Amino acid sequence: MKVLMVLTSHGDLGNTGEKTGFWIEEFAAPYYVLSDAGVAVTIASPKGGQPPIDPKSASPDAQTPATIRFDQDQDLKSKLAKTHILSELNEGDYDAVFYPGGHGPLWDLANDTDSIALIEAFYKNNKPVALVCHAPGALIKVKAPNGDPLVKGKEVTGFSNTEEEAVQLTKIVPFLLEDEMKKLGGHYSKGPDWGVYVKKDGLLITGQNPASSEEAAKLLLETLKENK
Repeated sequence: MKVLMVLTSHGDLGNTGEKTGFWIEEFAAPYYVLSDAGVAVTIASPKGGQPPIDPKSASPDAQTPATIRFDQDQDLKSKLAKTHILSELNEGDYDAVFYPGGHGPLWDLANDTDSIALIEAFYKNNKPVALVCHAPGALIKVKAPNGDPLVKGKEVTGFSNTEEEAVQLTKIVPFLLEDEMKKLGGHYSKGPDWGVYVKKDGLLITGQNPASSEEAAKLLLETLKENK
């Protein structure tokens, strides 16, 4: 089985002068869930090369077994430094796609035409699409085959308003994911802040926050096996 993992290329946290990017846990935990199960994982980003890492995700209080493993994994770090350019990849070469979060996707992947077309192609061809934390923001311009927003009428989750308030970025982000999902007609729900919470609606899998990334990847793996 082959899974495409798409990371953000956006590294600036609005106009704050601070940096953002992808969140290490949300990349590392799913990567290891998939690769340990024998899945071949290809990593891509809009600009290719080394995607920006959110510096806060490397802080001591953000460490998990997956991030500790990543810190010592030179092979994966080398692979990460050479991500493929998203526009050069084709949905037909993969069985599913997984989007880790971090705040970056709210700026680039939410509006990236290659990413939008890619998700639409995966979904249209009955292949699972999984996104965690802020990465469901990459769905806001994605359409279902009937032309409706992809999330319309679907059970979805993602980084909640209360979690955004807790990290004090409500006024910085280009949109609040929870509000946007509801506006598009998604049946948004959430669990306790920072707890594990994942929703699956057919081929669409969404996780609420960093803690949900491993569970989302496990659900993707199960869905892939069912889909075979």
